[in-house]
This record gives sequence, structure tokens and C-alpha cells, in this order.
Amino acid sequence: MDNKNVGRYWDENAENWTRLARMGYDRCRDLINSPAFFKMLPDISYLKGLDIGCGEGYNTRIAAKKGAKMTAIDISEVFIKYAIEVEQEEPLGIKYEVASGTELPYSDNSFDFAMATMSLMDMAENEKAIQEAFRVIKPEGFFQFSIIHPLVGGSGWKWIRNQEDKKIGFVIEDYFKKLNGELEEWIFGAAPKEVSEKMKMFKIPRFSRNLSEWLNLLIEKGFILERFCEPYVEDDILKEHPEHYDTRIIPFFLIIRCRKPMK
Repeated sequence: MDNKNVGRYWDENAENWTRLARMGYDRCRDLINSPAFFKMLPDISYLKGLDIGCGEGYNTRIAAKKGAKMTAIDISEVFIKYAIEVEQEEPLGIKYEVASGTELPYSDNSFDFAMATMSLMDMAENEKAIQEAFRVIKPEGFFQFSIIHPLVGGSGWKWIRNQEDKKIGFVIEDYFKKLNGELEEWIFGAAPKEVSEKMKMFKIPRFSRNLSEWLNLLIEKGFILERFCEPYVEDDILKEHPEHYDTRIIPFFLIIRCRKPMK
């Protein structure tokens, strides 16, 4: 599967994805992933940043509100349409463009940093996306991204439950099996049935790598590894959303920051 086909799937997903996310049903993003991502992000005030695979712009807007001059790209025209609509309603100086992460339309050393939130594992040829990120970042600039954790991003895993049917662990299945565009079908579990049952399931192509492959790829492309995070629900959020206790059993996400060295 190539990136044009990937883009078609995301154009089909984008309408309902945006609607449900803006209704507050992308709980993993809102409660776990984005808070941890921006807690780990260095100070970006007055820096020029690029958001790769921005979706409808949720995390781009957070970065802009933290003082960065943001440019953002996504392969889906529908996502970019919705992102531009919010920018017009609440101007933050963000420039949105339709583009693939594997072919960034920017010159070398254009940005102080780049970020990618939960997008790289959905890109065909994501090694090219990492190479492109390295190319457009200035020397000493950084690249921070989040992905599905490689432990759960492959072909399968299942829960271990106790006699009360409570989740207490998990079993990994086929960790080293590669996904190369195989489709996952799901929709946000937090959405009420009366809302989600009227919508098509998301169809998401997956392109998996194990942990060592991700880290070695970054090193091979020239990055210096700098910091890591496996986010889970914080205590205060857990009290309000006990359904997310399973994020303390299994690492669903991985955040990595790496840096481009001086020439």
C-alpha cells in the first residue's frame, strides 16, 4: 500500500474522526497522550515548528498557544479543511498544507523543531518520513513524536483477567510479525452507541516496527536519541475516568524525542 491509498482511507475517516474528537470522545488523546506529550516537550516559545500528520489540528493548536510559529501538514484534504476552519475562527498564525510526511514541501534546515503525534505508524514508508523530518530540521533542532507502543502495535495481544474479570496483565502475540498496510477497523469506544452506530468504522492502515527498529532507524537517519516516555493515566484523571486503569498495566503509547546534531 502506498501513501496515496493511505490518504484515501484517511479522507474517508476524517469527517467522523473530527466530529467525534471534537465532541470529546478521543479520550486517550485528551486525557493521556497529549498531556504527556506537551509535558515532555521542551520550551518552544518563538520557535518555528512543523507538525507532521496534524489531523484536524488539535495538537498543532496547543503548540501554537505555547508560543511556537507553527506549520502543519496532513495527507488528508478533509482533515486540513477542518483545521483551516478553526484557524479562521481562532487565528493562531498556523499555516496548514496538504502534504505527505514522506515528501515534505520545505527546504533543508527550515524548522527549529518538528513533531508528529500518533501519525508515523499510519504512514507507508515511515522511514522516509523520519528522513524528511531530519532534513527539514535545523542543526541542533529536535524531533518529538508519539506512536502506538510497539508492544501493542503489531498483529495482536490479549488481556489476562482474574476471577472477577478484571484486567491484570496481557499476552503479546506475534510481536515480530510485520504489518504493511493491513487495516484496523474501530471507532472511539467512549462515544455513546447511539452516536457511533450511525457512523462507519474507521479503517486505518498500519505499518508496524518493533522497538529496536524504531530506535535504530532514528540513529541510522542521523538523530541523537534524547528522551522517552510511556504515558499512562495520572491519579487525578483516573479518579474521574477509572475505565482507563488498563493504561497502568500495558504501555499503549510511546513518546520519543531525538535531536539533529551540529554539522
